[in-house]
Amino acid sequence: MCLATIYKSSDDSVIFRNVSRIDVDGEKLTIRDIMGEEKVVEGSILMVDLANSIVKVNCKE
Repeated sequence: MCLATIYKSSDDSVIFRNVSRIDVDGEKLTIRDIMGEEKVVEGSILMVDLANSIVKVNCKE
């Protein structure tokens, strides 16, 4: 199983670790980890690196 780490593009800070699912609804990203914890952020996905399990988002937090 590949799990991702979500980074904020502006400063490369970690938003969420061990992410198993990301749902996109317009500018709303619902991020869920392997334990079922969810976090909702406003923004957009800029880059997904599947080989290194990295997702960078442009976040409005």
